Amino acid sequence: MDCPKCRHHHSKVIDSRPADDGAAIRRRRECLACQFRFNTYERVERTPLLVVKRDGTREPFDREKLLRGIMRSAEKRSISREQMDTLVRQVEDAIRETTDMEIESKAIGEFVMPLLMELDEVSYIRFASVYRQFQSREMFLKELEAMHEARKSGDKHDD
Repeated sequence: MDCPKCRHHHSKVIDSRPADDGAAIRRRRECLACQFRFNTYERVERTPLLVVKRDGTREPFDREKLLRGIMRSAEKRSISREQMDTLVRQVEDAIRETTDMEIESKAIGEFVMPLLMELDEVSYIRFASVYRQFQSREMFLKELEAMHEARKSGDKHDD
């Protein structure tokens, strides 16, 4: 494993522990040349999953790209990195339960949005505005009204 600081090719493992609820192993490493410490993650290699984009092109599923989109929608909000990582893992697990081959990009957003709404409504609206390509104030208002109605119907069930 190359050191991210000095690019030396050898490091030693200092500590190993499960991560992502057992889906990965986190290894704490130390570079043998400069003693810089860094983390690596080991995951089971799964069958490559392809995402079918709106224009019909295909690209490999990239959990980091999904995480970046969630991080942008949650910017300056009170969602922790751990909560975002958990959401990404839940989405990837849900996708893999439905298919082993390909998934449309719009379907990924359908997995993300209910989970994000549970965490933070503002982040949800930000994500939805990009995902659903809001073009007007009316589209925002329609989404906000739908959220309000869903919350009201949920409150009635709590009685």
